[in-house]
Amino acid sequence: MSYEHPQNPPSSTDQVRTLGMLAHVGGILAYFYAGWVAALVIWLVNREKANVAASEARNALNFQLTVLIALIVCAIVRSIPVIGFVGWLGFIAVSIISLVLSVLAAVAVQRGGSYRYPFSLELVR
Repeated sequence: MSYEHPQNPPSSTDQVRTLGMLAHVGGILAYFYAGWVAALVIWLVNREKANVAASEARNALNFQLTVLIALIVCAIVRSIPVIGFVGWLGFIAVSIISLVLSVLAAVAVQRGGSYRYPFSLELVR
């Protein structure tokens, strides 16, 4: 029977980076209007700490709230009979853009960098 101790326990920087990555990965759920939830939870837990997770979660939350507004506008346009098709196209386009940019942001943060979305409203400061 051998008791092996872990060689290197996860460092706090690895955990902070993982939380930052998870805040961005939540954007995958934007199609279901829930992309902002993960970023909000991580930001609320870490906002008092001045770390990478809080900063990345704030960036992700601002972007996901912008995406949420765009999806709601597309849903309203979808309900208009004559131009409803434009709403569907917009809804699909915004969902795909959110998915791609969220994955790019998560990869950038996991590699140790930072990510700034090309467009987002600064709703959370």
